Amino acid sequence: MICTLLIDMSKVDVLIPTYNRSSALAVTLTSLIAQTFKDFNIIISDQTDDSTTIASNLVQTPIRVLRSHNHKVQIHHHLPRRGMAEQRQFLLDQATAPYVLFIDDDLVLEPFVIEQFVNAIEQENCGFVGSGLIGLSFAQDIRPHEQAIEFWDTPVQPEKLQPGMPEWERWKLHNAANLYHIQRSLNITPDQPRKYRIAWIGGCVMYNAQKLRDVGGFSFWTKLPENHCGEDVFVQQQVMAKYGGCGVLPSGAYHQELPTTVVDRSFNAPVLLSIDESFCEKASTIEEDELSLTYDS
Repeated sequence: MICTLLIDMSKVDVLIPTYNRSSALAVTLTSLIAQTFKDFNIIISDQTDDSTTIASNLVQTPIRVLRSHNHKVQIHHHLPRRGMAEQRQFLLDQATAPYVLFIDDDLVLEPFVIEQFVNAIEQENCGFVGSGLIGLSFAQDIRPHEQAIEFWDTPVQPEKLQPGMPEWERWKLHNAANLYHIQRSLNITPDQPRKYRIAWIGGCVMYNAQKLRDVGGFSFWTKLPENHCGEDVFVQQQVMAKYGGCGVLPSGAYHQELPTTVVDRSFNAPVLLSIDESFCEKASTIEEDELSLTYDS
């Protein structure tokens, strides 16, 4: 039994929460087919009320292609909905790989993305790495005032950030097409990637699974109302404070720029939960944009 588990275990489990987005999910899955890194499996948590939606050929065709390339694809119809943190914890509970890559269900990934993440997280031995999402409809919208970037020229170290600190403003790097403009202007390419300091990253993040579990993962979902947001911000702050985390350029993660399926975002996880009391006090000043993928501000 032990030998079977070891044979079936991949190096990376790609974890995809999804809800009412069969077309977008099909595009996302299709972009996984051409990844240059091959040792990954996929776990999908579908919270669409109609379980037959994901059974359509639209979604099943890329799944069949992935399976033909020897990637295992698990599909879980996971209801009732209890919020994003619970859905992420459910996915983490299914994972067996040493690294887990959480991706949103509405992305397009360049072929180098997973390989770049694995190389970076193994080089740094940190808690997580990721790439901010690019909204290419903003390719002509250049925002120099949001493009201040701090590169890691030393090994990645733990950082404990709080709202109100100058470093918290790093979140603006991931607005619109800022990363697209930065990596083009600095000629940052997959063969010479750069790691940079972040406040947090949404939509495309690879964690060391053991380090994520060590801080409790997303088990704090039981303390949150269903209509919350910012669960990824909160967990990354905990992982970064203990193990460090970084962004990696070039970003090869593109957002499909669809309307959010988390419409009610009444409660911000970092406001309701905190690493310490001082964080909680300052977290009350966080604006929704600081916890959201922003493409129109």
